[in-house]
Amino acid sequence: MKTQSSRRRIIENRALLRTDSSSTKEKSVYKLVQTSRLYEQIVQQIEESILKGFLKTGDQLPAERELAQQFGVSRTAVREAVKALHEKGLVEAYSGRGTFVTDATSQSVRQSFDRMIRIGSPDSSVHLAQLRAIVEPPIAALAAIQMEEQHLGVMREAVKVMDRKREDPKAYIEADLDFHLALAEAAANPLILSLIDSIVGVLREQRIEIFNVKGGPERGQFHHKRILAAVEQRDPAKAREAMQAHLEQVRVDSQRRSAKAGAAVKKSIGKVEAV
Repeated sequence: MKTQSSRRRIIENRALLRTDSSSTKEKSVYKLVQTSRLYEQIVQQIEESILKGFLKTGDQLPAERELAQQFGVSRTAVREAVKALHEKGLVEAYSGRGTFVTDATSQSVRQSFDRMIRIGSPDSSVHLAQLRAIVEPPIAALAAIQMEEQHLGVMREAVKVMDRKREDPKAYIEADLDFHLALAEAAANPLILSLIDSIVGVLREQRIEIFNVKGGPERGQFHHKRILAAVEQRDPAKAREAMQAHLEQVRVDSQRRSAKAGAAVKKSIGKVEAV
C-alpha cells in the first residue's frame, strides 16, 4: 500500500502555493503587484516560495489565468515571469500538462549531458545506452507500484499519439518523451524525475537519429504497449522486463543507424577519391 507521504509528492495537481507567517505556513494569496516591471516581482515571489520550501521540486504551478488573478496582473506578465523562471532553471513547462517546479541543478546537468553528446565523442551513445539500462528498468518497476490514474492517462494518450503520428517525427518523439517522463513522475521520487528530466535533451537527440531506421517506430510502439500493459497490471517484474526489452531495441536500432551513416560516409569518400 502506498503511504500518504509518498502520494503527496506526485506531480500532477498537487501544488499548493504557501507563504510564511509568524507561526505557521498557510495557503497564500500573493501580494498584488503595482509597479511597472510586474513580471520581476512575480518571479521574486515565486522564487522565494521555492527557496523557502513552500514550493518543492515536482509541484505544479496554478494555471496562467489563476496566477494572473492571484497576483492581480495580466496573463502577459505571468507568461513573462514563467519564461524568466524557466531561464533560471526553476520551472519546466510541459505541453498539455502545465508548469512544474524543477530542481535548478537539473538544468545544469541537462546542459552538461547536451554538451557531452554534441562534442561528438564516439562513446557518447554507448554511455547513454548504459545509463538508461541502469536507471529506467527499475523506474518502470517502481512506477508499476506507485502509478496513479493521471499518470496512466498520460501514458495511454502518448501511445495513442504515437500510433497516429508515425509519419510525423516531431509529434511522435514528443509523445515518446511524455511516455517516459510519466513513468518517472509516477515513481513519486523527485530525484528520479530530476534525473530523467535532465537527460530529456539527449533522449530527444537519440530518438531523432533513430526515428528513420526502418521499422523503428513500429518496434518502439510494440515495447511501449508492453510497458503500459505491465504498469496497468501493477506488475513490477513485467514492467522491468518490458523496459529492458525496449532499451535493447533502442540499442539495436542505434547500431543500425550508425552503420548506415558510416556506409554513407564511405560512399561519399569513394566518390571524392574517384574524382
